Amino acid sequence: MATNPLMPGGLAADPTSLNALKGAAGNDKAALKEAAKQFEALFMRELLKSMREATAKSGLMDNEGEKLGTDLLDQQFSVQLSGLPGGLASAIERQLGAQLVGQNPGQSGLPAMPAQPSTVERVSASGRQSDFVAQHTASAQAVARDTGIPAAFMLGQAGHESGWGRGEIRHADGAPAHNLFGIKATGGWTGKVAEITTTEYVDGEPRKVTAKFRAYDSYEESFRDYARLIGNSPRYEGVMEQLHSVQGFASGLQRAGYATDPAYAAKLSRAINTTLSLQRAQG
Repeated sequence: MATNPLMPGGLAADPTSLNALKGAAGNDKAALKEAAKQFEALFMRELLKSMREATAKSGLMDNEGEKLGTDLLDQQFSVQLSGLPGGLASAIERQLGAQLVGQNPGQSGLPAMPAQPSTVERVSASGRQSDFVAQHTASAQAVARDTGIPAAFMLGQAGHESGWGRGEIRHADGAPAHNLFGIKATGGWTGKVAEITTTEYVDGEPRKVTAKFRAYDSYEESFRDYARLIGNSPRYEGVMEQLHSVQGFASGLQRAGYATDPAYAAKLSRAINTTLSLQRAQG
């Protein structure tokens, strides 16, 4: 007997079923609502899966039976968490409704939905962040033990500066410069250098400029150089007094002129809080 992809309580466990869900919904409002719920369930399952995979890298879940049981549990959680008031399903329902009648959201009689990253993009970003934190946690913790700067603060800033590894600084030949913090080759730097085009804010306006950045032999060396910069420079003395506060730490860096982006403190705070959440999930 065939399974109805829109059956209440079911689960769109396979991303290939998304088109089937959308097509089956048609113009039926009840079916459309269930399709939106299934989209949200799939997103929640992929999010949980990405975090489980990050945990698995630590060797805590090597048993195949445990992996299968955990996957089934994640599926159940994703169903239970989907369709709640104020959740993602409502927004998906509005967007699907507009697309299915062949109109723009503002013309369909449904509330307009602002442009947002797709479900796949959101899951991909979450997985990239999780992988980045897992990859660099050991280096950050080693430096944290020596300097007192919280590992999550350094990981969050490294993630923000490097686009969670996607925008990492590289040499002209494509080799990684291992510079996760965007530290420029100034102040008497005599080590390796990578020259790239970057964005600087001049009088609040973004401009493309060519700049030289420090290059290292390892990622841990990058964390250590960052910690020396923050911990030993009088310029960042106020930052070291804010190691108990995410917002205080981020605001202190912006006031000290670490970056020219006027929204740097807010962006960095979000990145650090993301790291803290991932560390709890991975721990």
